[in-house]
Amino acid sequence: MLPIDELAQKVSAAFADRTKLKDPDFVSAVRETVARLDAGELRVAEKGAEGWKVHAWVKEAILLFFAVSEMKVMEVGPFEFHDKVPLKKGLDKAGVRVVPPGTVRYGAFVERGAVVMPGYVNIGARVGAGTMVDTWATVGSCAQVGSDVHLSGGVGLGGVLEPPTASPVIIEDRAFLGSRCIVVEGVVVEEEAVLGANVVLTASTQIIDVTGPEERVYKGRVPARSVVIPGMREKQFPAGKFMVPCALIIGQRTQSTDKKTSLNSALRDFAVPV
Repeated sequence: MLPIDELAQKVSAAFADRTKLKDPDFVSAVRETVARLDAGELRVAEKGAEGWKVHAWVKEAILLFFAVSEMKVMEVGPFEFHDKVPLKKGLDKAGVRVVPPGTVRYGAFVERGAVVMPGYVNIGARVGAGTMVDTWATVGSCAQVGSDVHLSGGVGLGGVLEPPTASPVIIEDRAFLGSRCIVVEGVVVEEEAVLGANVVLTASTQIIDVTGPEERVYKGRVPARSVVIPGMREKQFPAGKFMVPCALIIGQRTQSTDKKTSLNSALRDFAVPV
């Protein structure tokens, strides 16, 4: 097992010059990086004192993993798959519940106590302890989902693999995302935020706090404990004025030692559909 610095150097060198993948040592570095991702020893992004930091070389390893892996037929009972990335194994020992036909791909890490209903967790993603990935919810490549998060049915967290320096989608601890929410392009949903059903957030989506006498606009970030619903606002185009989607912050989820009580109160008080 290589030291992290050496592992990163080899991966980045191979990413810059694909001919190095003819050398078994560089291929081994790529495979070791993905194996450590799968085991939870590495992650694509980490939160520090100055915010979230992306480890671009880890994303480079994921991209190279596709280059060094061969297509294989995988049979799971009556189901057949044909892909380069195998399914994750050892779920029972990891204390993770995956309900058929839910799928967790090798190279993703799911912490103990998480539940994956018939949804999907892609390579490079990380799902925290106690989190629910509900039916047909998708955790895209490299998305980082915190602990005790609820991703309701049909939620889509976009994958952000390229460029390697780009920030992934991040859902912080104890957030709640209502049915059919879509979060893409590296948007961060901060701790304990509540997104009502059908909220769509891209890097350019205006997230407008309408709780005060004047609006306050955010982009790429939902502030902690915000309660958010879908909205529309007027925009002038050459052909005329049209309504474009936005998101509205209509209140705050109250601080409470009982987070479930706090969540239920937020949903009830603001009549947020989930």
